[in-house]
Amino acid sequence: MGRTILGAVAGLLVAFFTIMVVEFAGHQVYPPPPGLDPMVPADMAMIMQSMPLGAMLLVVVAWLTGAFDGGFVAALVARGNRPRVAAVVPALLVMAGVVGMVVQLPGHPLWMSIAGLLLPIPVALAGAGLASRRKPAAR
Repeated sequence: MGRTILGAVAGLLVAFFTIMVVEFAGHQVYPPPPGLDPMVPADMAMIMQSMPLGAMLLVVVAWLTGAFDGGFVAALVARGNRPRVAAVVPALLVMAGVVGMVVQLPGHPLWMSIAGLLLPIPVALAGAGLASRRKPAAR
């Protein structure tokens, strides 16, 4: 039980960090228009309307990469103690974040919302599956 919880927490941290890094990279490739502040809701609505498809795809890639990495790390840490359960926790965090973004910033296209709600769990379980194929380190 302790390893499952530890794995879930480690997976959450890794998922959060991965999403931040990928979204930061996306902002470097697709910076917001000058004079608009993403921290101001009205400006963010205008940013969402002017975002190119590549920028939106990078946001979804950030969510899914975070879910995958989080699921992988959660399963590695949990090992034999319910690694799939631990791996689903970061995916649920990603899904909660998607819901929060859609509620706060309703300008997201429907396909982004659907992808952000349907894909994180399968992607996290894929990460857990990859982690389960790794051989344990020799002691």
